[in-house]
Amino acid sequence: MNSAKAQLSLTLALTLACVFSAGAAPTVEVLARGLQHPWAVAFLADGRFLVTERPGRLRLVDASGRLGEPIKGLPEVDAVGQGGLLDLITDRNFAANRRLYFCFAEPSNNGNSSALASARLSADETRLEDLKVLFSQRPKVASNLHFGCRIAQAPNSDLYLTLGERYFKMAEAQSLDNHHGKIVRIRPDGSVPVDNPFVNRKGALPEIWSYGHRNVQGATWGPDDRLWTHEHGPQGGDEINLPLAGRNYGWPVISYGEKYGGGPIGEGITAKAGMEQPMHYWTPSIAPSGMAFITSERYGKAWQGSLLVGSLKFRYLARLQLDGQRVLLEEKLLPDLGQRVRDVREGPDGLIYLLSDEKNGQLMRLRP
Repeated sequence: MNSAKAQLSLTLALTLACVFSAGAAPTVEVLARGLQHPWAVAFLADGRFLVTERPGRLRLVDASGRLGEPIKGLPEVDAVGQGGLLDLITDRNFAANRRLYFCFAEPSNNGNSSALASARLSADETRLEDLKVLFSQRPKVASNLHFGCRIAQAPNSDLYLTLGERYFKMAEAQSLDNHHGKIVRIRPDGSVPVDNPFVNRKGALPEIWSYGHRNVQGATWGPDDRLWTHEHGPQGGDEINLPLAGRNYGWPVISYGEKYGGGPIGEGITAKAGMEQPMHYWTPSIAPSGMAFITSERYGKAWQGSLLVGSLKFRYLARLQLDGQRVLLEEKLLPDLGQRVRDVREGPDGLIYLLSDEKNGQLMRLRP
């Protein structure tokens, strides 16, 4: 590149950075403290929240930040390693049916696995009723790692659940006879949609939507009416994907990461025919968790449409400025937060809410 072109590229980059970073950075307002490794937050009326704690508690947090007593009626939770009570969402029709969906590490005599349950929050908000386990990952294994366990609900009410490959079973992410390293799609009653991609394939589990994933800990339904996810790479190679029906996302055959301590993963390549490329990837890894779009104008026009991703490793919030499915700019927000960002959600008020995965975890709100 000649000097004139180089100067033009530099000027353009600086201009874009100024445009996309316009306006004051948001400030952090701590709403609640004393949460033990909180994992997910969902929103109720009147500024109240439901928060899961990984050790196996579901709490109501009022608008003043007071933690309620644990809500009763949860199933048995295997709170070991990275497992426990994990993701939580309210049904799109929650105002009418008061139904919740939550993901947890389900124990058994043969180990554990991720499971998705549905329940109704009682009228007095003290317990769960009509509990149903809609889906259990198969097979169960003796592992405390890589549960995945993020939930997204489509506008037609279908539920997408992300499932880790349990670390020791990484090769099984490429096989369709198990749920390791998969994203599955089911109906709210646990049944399988008839148009799932592998419904009629011999030897394939019908719940599978996409495969070849590692440990997906971010999932959201995008403003483009598509499922967006991100997943942990090994040492490098964290990915953002837009999982499509029946597609193979490559793990552990291809990766932009490497083994812990160095050395190639899988075939030591980053691309292969029949395997999808990530929309975006991070090297080194940021250890992503939580994912949300800014759809409101509360933070200004420049930030509307941005994708937010929490970083567990570097303890900041990443804002990705997008042009369709292309990342134009990545900005590190809250670099001095000093806490592992586990969950990121846009509330009904258009503001962004965070959870920090700490022994004394916090529920926070970003004020424009």
